[in-house]
Amino acid sequence: MNHGIGRAGSRSKAAEPTFTDVYVFPDSELAPISALLHGAEEVGFEVRDVENLREHYFLTLCQWLRRLEANADQARSLVGELKYRVWRLYLAGSAYYFQSGKLDLYQSLLVKPWDGQSGMPLTRDDWYR
Repeated sequence: MNHGIGRAGSRSKAAEPTFTDVYVFPDSELAPISALLHGAEEVGFEVRDVENLREHYFLTLCQWLRRLEANADQARSLVGELKYRVWRLYLAGSAYYFQSGKLDLYQSLLVKPWDGQSGMPLTRDDWYR
């Protein structure tokens, strides 16, 4: 199972570093899911399932933002005004990007077959038993 955030496939990579690149995740890169799946297949993985949880993550980010704002004084005392403001802006901006479809949250189920056998149950229903 690979769980990660990806840039929507229709959205090109930013020409300049973004706020998140500079202040939150300086050594990261958001690639579209197609790049991840292509790389996985190139090294022998078989793609069994892909699920996009974009709308769920929008709701999660909204909850995190509400909780941060509800505990603003405590957060400021722990990390200072600047970090508080960076994370508040990051959560709000990220929520917008997930809601608008510019970012996606994927779960990809990958398997490396052995002698042509994946070892996977035949249906999704069987996965949950």
